[in-house]
Amino acid sequence: MKPTVSLLHTSSYEIASLMQALEAVLAPLGGMSSIVKAGDRVLLKPNLLTGSRPTKECTTRPELVYCVAKMVIDAGGKPFLGDSPAFGSVKGIAKANGLLPLAEELGIPIVEFHGKRYETEGEGELHNLRLSKEAMDADVVINLPKVKSHMQLTLTLGVKNLFGCVPGKMKAWWHMEAGKDVNRFAQMLIETARTINPELTIIDGIVGHEGNGPSAGEPKELGVLAAARDVFALDRVMVEILGVNPLDVPTVAASIRTGLCSDLDAIDIVGDQIEQLQIPDWQLPTTMMAIDFELPRVVRSTFKHLYIKFIKEPLSTYART
Repeated sequence: MKPTVSLLHTSSYEIASLMQALEAVLAPLGGMSSIVKAGDRVLLKPNLLTGSRPTKECTTRPELVYCVAKMVIDAGGKPFLGDSPAFGSVKGIAKANGLLPLAEELGIPIVEFHGKRYETEGEGELHNLRLSKEAMDADVVINLPKVKSHMQLTLTLGVKNLFGCVPGKMKAWWHMEAGKDVNRFAQMLIETARTINPELTIIDGIVGHEGNGPSAGEPKELGVLAAARDVFALDRVMVEILGVNPLDVPTVAASIRTGLCSDLDAIDIVGDQIEQLQIPDWQLPTTMMAIDFELPRVVRSTFKHLYIKFIKEPLSTYART
């Protein structure tokens, strides 16, 4: 069967309006009740890149997380919020982005991710990846990315958002290991995404973040809400809406090479059509950067977390096996 990508034009983050928009965009997928069953433990995985630039629209809006959590609860699920920022704590970043009071209102736990080795379908070193145990153990994973330009990967969409399911310092390890080989890094992201295998991805494209993302760009009104069970198909459709060549986006190009992403005519696009939503002037980064983290920043952060990471979790956990 063709993967289905549901598209909807909407422009408001007001709760009542957003709830209606979410119900509409999920209806072609069977609604939340077809994805979440009573008693399911449901991970909500937003983009929580940073808490320092809330007005720049570089993280998933808390209103969207709130509405999705309400829908999960109404379906009988037990949502929890998780991420693994490379720097800082998930609770601290969630608080800075306005998520903490919403989580407290709904009684949603916010959890830090912890790593465990899992076999993947990848080859060589990508056949055994250290991923979040909390994500892998969840009954349902709902991926909630933000539409953003990205100075290392051109765009960050659904697949890249699942890099947040890689434990924090392991992100720094992968950036340093991958160095300037963007294709290798992208393939690691593909293997991470298909191993996590989210049951649902809802992308926050009502207001995106263009230019020198993932955090140094500017807000851009797009008016797009999109959802799919297949994260690779969703990313393929979104690059078309933004007018970006899919082969210029390493994660999309890697999904095509791996056979996980098809041409548009192999995707069932429902709701509003691409032509109605296309953005003629989306701004990509003005300059591209290497994908390795700046070493001094990694060193500072490593010393800051010395006890937590080296006493409770030995350094050997970061090495490839």
